[in-house]
Amino acid sequence: MLPWIQLDSTIIPGDGGELRLKQRGSEFSIMLGSNELMNSRLSGSEEALATLSWDRIKGHSRPKVLIGGLGMGFTLRAALAVLPAEAEVVVAELVPAVVAWAHGPMAEVFKGCLEDPRVLIHQGDVSEAIGSVKAGFDAILLDVDNGPDGLTRKSNDRLYDFNGLRASREALRSGGVLAVWSSGPNPSFSRKLRDSGFSVDVVNTRANGKRGGARHVIWLAVKSSA
Repeated sequence: MLPWIQLDSTIIPGDGGELRLKQRGSEFSIMLGSNELMNSRLSGSEEALATLSWDRIKGHSRPKVLIGGLGMGFTLRAALAVLPAEAEVVVAELVPAVVAWAHGPMAEVFKGCLEDPRVLIHQGDVSEAIGSVKAGFDAILLDVDNGPDGLTRKSNDRLYDFNGLRASREALRSGGVLAVWSSGPNPSFSRKLRDSGFSVDVVNTRANGKRGGARHVIWLAVKSSA
């Protein structure tokens, strides 16, 4: 078996932690300490984050979507595959090196999606992008950590507390959806979403789509059109 080779490392801005980009043949991995945050072979649940959200907003004209976390681009590519030509996709990525990796060693994984004219990269915290608009997005897709139970940055927790959920709701247009990826279930977060004024569906997905893999969870929280 081919050995893993570390290509680069970077410090996460703010409360720190080191991300490491590794490669083994055509496979890539992004690690935080001993935890693998993402792998280029496993994209099913990240893609579902985009496609399930699109199902909720298909009737919206000129949809504007915010994706929190670039990762390996799986959510972005899936969104671009279903969104119309007049859509706009803002990708908020806190770590500059992740964007550089997308243009550099992982260019084959991204398949040119960052050059799509519908895409705008926001270099910074997704909470800044959320707080900068009122009723501006049709969908907000969050895959910035391990889910509501933060792993990479303690400050990510503020996205999932009542103030953060209120900010997301205010940033959504009527009928818009807040979609949250998680590595596992969290019933208290479902209650928190409902208490924040969303109607909520919880969808179980697999890391490798129909081929199986680890079980992940996606919350689809819709802002009432009333």
